Amino acid sequence: MIRMLTGIVGARRVRAYLLTLVSLAVVQGLAFALVVPVLRALFAGEASRAWPWLAALALAAAVCAVLRYRQAVMGFSVGLDLSRTLYHRLGDHLSALPLGWFEADRIGRIGRLVVQGVRVVMGVPAHLLQPLVTAYVTPATVVLVSFAFDWRLGAALAATGVLLALTYRLTARLSEKVDHLVDATSAEAGGRVVEYAQAQAVLRGFGRSGSSYAELERALRDQHRAARRSITGVVPALGLNALSVHTAYVVLLAFGTFLALGGSLDPAALLALLALATRFTEPLVLAAELGGALRVGRNNMARFAEILSVPVLPEPATPSGAAAEGALAIEFDRVTFGYGGAPVLQDVSLRIPPRTLTALVGPSGSGKTTVTRLIARFFDTDTGTVRVDGHDVRDLTTEELMSRLSLVFQDVYLFDDTIEENIRLGRPGATREEVRHAAALARVDEIVERLPDGWRTRVGESGAALSGGERQRVSIARAILKDAPIVLLDEATAALDPENEAAVGDALRALTADRTLLVIAHRLSTVQAADQILVLDGGRVAESGDHGTLLSLEGRYADFWRERRRARGWRLLSS
Repeated sequence: MIRMLTGIVGARRVRAYLLTLVSLAVVQGLAFALVVPVLRALFAGEASRAWPWLAALALAAAVCAVLRYRQAVMGFSVGLDLSRTLYHRLGDHLSALPLGWFEADRIGRIGRLVVQGVRVVMGVPAHLLQPLVTAYVTPATVVLVSFAFDWRLGAALAATGVLLALTYRLTARLSEKVDHLVDATSAEAGGRVVEYAQAQAVLRGFGRSGSSYAELERALRDQHRAARRSITGVVPALGLNALSVHTAYVVLLAFGTFLALGGSLDPAALLALLALATRFTEPLVLAAELGGALRVGRNNMARFAEILSVPVLPEPATPSGAAAEGALAIEFDRVTFGYGGAPVLQDVSLRIPPRTLTALVGPSGSGKTTVTRLIARFFDTDTGTVRVDGHDVRDLTTEELMSRLSLVFQDVYLFDDTIEENIRLGRPGATREEVRHAAALARVDEIVERLPDGWRTRVGESGAALSGGERQRVSIARAILKDAPIVLLDEATAALDPENEAAVGDALRALTADRTLLVIAHRLSTVQAADQILVLDGGRVAESGDHGTLLSLEGRYADFWRERRRARGWRLLSS
């Protein structure tokens, strides 16, 4: 755990804090041990001999007060820096991870970590390290000083201390096992609750709301069972710790009484033994009570470390310095890629010329979306090279690559803000007039006119206040505003009605005058107007060419075209 803290906060601060904790614990132990010579002097009727020891005791108490104040300030300071550093490092790291890493169970775990995990980890230096260090260092100091006064007292305290430490370690392991189970079930339950809230329309449409949603019910039951196990596992452990501490105190009392009755231990030493035993066992009781919380904190730190250890997509140390001007070409050179299983793309080579509209067509699962994701470097290829503007995307920094691309994907996410601010995300420095112009090109201004507060209307979480087609138009306006040399659209017009699709299509085609446009589309109008059509099938480029050329081949594209024309001719007739 100390190694984890050092890696996050810094070795110098952690060492300084630990030095303060150890110093405080040692001075506390010395103060407790100084009770022995004071009592001996008082029982011997030599009050004058007690004054030096009382002065030393007072000095130790004053030093304890100063160190305790310094420890409290440093603990809270380290805890705050720890939480801030974790948030920053986690955010920076997540933004650099491959998108394939973000699976459903990991989303729930991340949510639990950033909400509860950071708070628990912050409490480790602020509240838990001090009693932990005190629990070991203070009794050890008391034992060492006791040997100087009476070796039998030191031996008795040392023996009971070893037994208490072993008991603490045993019960702490039990608490740690339960914590892993509670964390896993809580993350699953949290993910299911979010899923249940976001998918209400689908669940209600299929009668799966309430208790009929078995997945949520099962996750909540598992969490309940884990919570019960934590109670049945942790409470006995705490009881065992308390029992062992009180047993040790009774054993020390019996041992001291036996020596006193035998005449080998004077009454003053017996009283000192009882005082030391009380102060000896007190920090151990507190550490036992906080032991479970300490293990939970360490486990959460380990979970943070696990996420931070996931390799990110490597980037060049320095920018290439090549500025993107005008339209850019895209090239795939013998690219093979898969999502951990069978390859989705196999030995794909293609070229998308600048200032052209290229359409990707093919059956579901043929790799169309994967092509756009590799261009945007959401993943690295298994073999082969993807080039943008003649540069391997792996040789461009994220900022350089993203400055060349505008992305409009099938799954649109809007932030809980106004439509204007969601569009402005494409170019934060854009003026209001530029935002409104991009919105007009994507017909977003028509949406705004229907909203109660116009441009100031908030769209809700994920854009819940808008329809799917409206969200897509906002996303397209965002891409138009960015004004990047390359525009990637994945099923971008699929959710639009024919009138708005035509309007948005005209706006997007206007960009190809000096832009490179790659579109995944099933609409006949988009496919027919493309300068180049790439037909993917089985992870390979089966055919390429313009509309007329591919129709004359009577191959896969011709089959695709005939199927779409038949589907376009369907009509609902009244009986």
